[in-house]
Amino acid sequence: MLEIRWHGRGGQGVVTAAKMLAAASLREKKYFQAFPEFGPERRGAPLQAFTRIDTIPIRIYSHVTMPDAVVVMDDTLIGHTPLTEGLSEESLLIVNYNRSPGELRSRLKMQTGRLFTVRATGISLANIGRPVTNTAMLGALLSVCPAVSCRAAEEEIRHTLAGKIKAELVEANILSFKEAFREVKGE
Repeated sequence: MLEIRWHGRGGQGVVTAAKMLAAASLREKKYFQAFPEFGPERRGAPLQAFTRIDTIPIRIYSHVTMPDAVVVMDDTLIGHTPLTEGLSEESLLIVNYNRSPGELRSRLKMQTGRLFTVRATGISLANIGRPVTNTAMLGALLSVCPAVSCRAAEEEIRHTLAGKIKAELVEANILSFKEAFREVKGE
């Protein structure tokens, strides 16, 4: 089973990203769970979401405490949220961060796990015109952790966003997804 913990702030698309990944896994006939954990329910408040994916039915009904991957959509959470909690040597940490993975590892005092960064905010601003990084961070995650195919993820992005935003913005989100997939850096 693949377990993913997402960190971000209300309004950044954290819950939507967790659900899009889960729905993309359904397109590949996998089992899934996707659910949020809210603190104070307001725009900008820190929140977590969780995704589980497996090839067999999932019978766990709790938060993800030992994640295989952690996705951080807002680097302002660094130092304020226990982002590395539960990570093992094999775990992945993917952070929306403009500097190098090495600099971030020092800042986090991270001893174990694999660390990746992507400039998701810049990518989102350039393509979408807004700092909503959910599709970019989904691309970065799938670049280093191929939980589902890019085809399934792109189909789900189109399906989820169609009717909610203009068609050209849906395609701009696909561009953000693809660009972040290519630009993620790791150490």
